[in-house]
Amino acid sequence: MKENLIQKAYEIAKERYAAIGVDTDKVLNQLQDFHLSMHCWQADDVKGFEVQAGAMSGGIQSTGDFPGAARNIDELRSDVLKAKSLIPGSHRLNLHEIYGDFKGKVVDRDEVTVEYFQSWIDWAKENNTLLDFNSSSFSHPKSGSLSLSNPDKGIRDFWIEHTKRCREIANAMGEAQNDPCIMNLWVHDGCKDVSVNHALYRNLLKQSLDEIFTKEQPMMRDCIEGKVFGIGLESFTVGSHDFYTAYAAQNDKILTIDTGHYHPTESPADKVSAVLPFVKELMLHVSRPVRWDSDHVTIMDDPTQELFFEIVRAGALDRVHYGLDFFDGSINRIGAYVIGSRSAQKCMLRALLEPTELISKLELAGEGYKVLALIEEQKAMPWTAVYDMFCLKNNVPVGDEFIAEIEKYERDVTSKR
Repeated sequence: MKENLIQKAYEIAKERYAAIGVDTDKVLNQLQDFHLSMHCWQADDVKGFEVQAGAMSGGIQSTGDFPGAARNIDELRSDVLKAKSLIPGSHRLNLHEIYGDFKGKVVDRDEVTVEYFQSWIDWAKENNTLLDFNSSSFSHPKSGSLSLSNPDKGIRDFWIEHTKRCREIANAMGEAQNDPCIMNLWVHDGCKDVSVNHALYRNLLKQSLDEIFTKEQPMMRDCIEGKVFGIGLESFTVGSHDFYTAYAAQNDKILTIDTGHYHPTESPADKVSAVLPFVKELMLHVSRPVRWDSDHVTIMDDPTQELFFEIVRAGALDRVHYGLDFFDGSINRIGAYVIGSRSAQKCMLRALLEPTELISKLELAGEGYKVLALIEEQKAMPWTAVYDMFCLKNNVPVGDEFIAEIEKYERDVTSKR
């Protein structure tokens, strides 16, 4: 009965959208090709599996103590698969280096090799999942305030070697899955208070990056990510947005736009059309900043919706990669995955359903009020019926039906940890 209602609602929505020149069947196919890179660190609050792991540092912090966080690699994999089963479409998994399968062995970060990720590669193949990767410069005795920009050559070389090895691992992942592994590079480097050595630190960071990127790794793609500030490093950030935007443009790297890494009055959406004339591709890290880079679970708020509208309006669907980057330890972590992922999908769906060509022609013709009217009317169009059909086609729970699935998993699995 419910399937019939969903089908009927979809047919009505299909007619409504056809009247404004939008083919919903085509949009469903486009949404099927929208692959999120789910972040492994939501499941365990960014702890990872290093034997020698210590307290989180380097601008990383997860809050909350909701029971059931993954304690080991098997629990994390189980949680990721459960979340994926409740999200329509096929999606990637993004790993930080600290999530290696170290099997009880102490492996420092300048010693890591693909050996410690082979079980991830095998698991990904078994579960039809593509992998992405990140270097990890935080939460380590040598992290301090400065890593790749540290004037101490020994410390700087340590992190250079770590990042080189991460690129080799990412390349091996790409070769194994026959699809380039996207590797993001973010370092927390900065100063707590007044500093007079900004130029020194930035020149050192550039030198480190130049050395790291010397070797071509054909089955991985490099992303570089800036930030406004980090916790405990509020006064100065070495790898600022200006720094990485310039470096990416000059060195043909993917620029990462993290929705939490800007001043509250800035629009991450506006960055898309601003930088695309100068860089080939973008990587998104989608989260929800509440007053700062707090990495709350993604919802369908205005900034997220505008970000996806801007990508579609810019004709950049084939030039943008999509990753999630929130971690909330205060609520059910599987629920956080599902809510955040489905919210991002819904934002993309609404963007794909916009009659952009029609609205663009009206704008260029000076019909300003019609532009505003049509954009406002889209908010009331039956896009939810299209998303329900997308869920139905992918055999995942429709609407809030996923809540019962998550509660059962919590009762049977996470509550017993």
